[in-house]
Amino acid sequence: MCTDFINLTEENLAEEHLCCIIRSKKPHEGIDAKKQWLSERLKEGHVFRKLNAKGTVFIEYAPLETAWVPILGDNYYYVYCLWVCGTYKGKGYGKLLMEYCLEDAKAQGKSGICMLGAKKQKSWLSDQSFAKKFGFEVVDHTDHGYELLALSLDGTVPRFAQNAKNEKITNKELTIYYDMQCPYICQNIATIKQYCEENGVPASFLQVDTLQKAKELPCVFNNWCVFYNGNFETVNLLDIASLKRILKKTECD
Repeated sequence: MCTDFINLTEENLAEEHLCCIIRSKKPHEGIDAKKQWLSERLKEGHVFRKLNAKGTVFIEYAPLETAWVPILGDNYYYVYCLWVCGTYKGKGYGKLLMEYCLEDAKAQGKSGICMLGAKKQKSWLSDQSFAKKFGFEVVDHTDHGYELLALSLDGTVPRFAQNAKNEKITNKELTIYYDMQCPYICQNIATIKQYCEENGVPASFLQVDTLQKAKELPCVFNNWCVFYNGNFETVNLLDIASLKRILKKTECD
């Protein structure tokens, strides 16, 4: 088992592989956008730790105060993503990464660690059953079944911002809020835009490009969220099939 891990820094960011499934020797819009986003976040204490291999083994977390999510709390870390896949699964890498985050939190005198979950596990969210084995507990929830999980080290707990529980907007057309934290977002936006243009579906794509915008969002958010007919739908990236289900479901309501 290889235990050679690397933390991304401003000095090595340009050359290091980002650990997602995207494999490209040519310039890739999503990867370039993620690295640009990271270049600013690393200055704020953002941590991206990965296995030193061409695989998908990494954890990404940040101080909650500067994490681009509508979650509030004092002195916490927020875990955006913990991802191990392919031949690396089942070998203890996830445990090593979570233990690193926990030890880092203790060393920095943090009050705890939190992450976004759901009553029913959803794609594009870290495995909450795995997190609960470390002592994470549900400390807040929304009406759509999303949960805030926290591992408290001092008895305090974070919470969703009240605006995150609104889950409604006045705009009735398909509305997607997104930032550049995930390398898949650029291509996903392009796919959805093309479908909407070809099928006459009105749509708004709103980039969350400041911390304030992220903290004030009207729903939970990990880097992406979707509304239709004024109602919150999902934090999952969309393929065409899932988009069609949202449009069809709402038409039938």
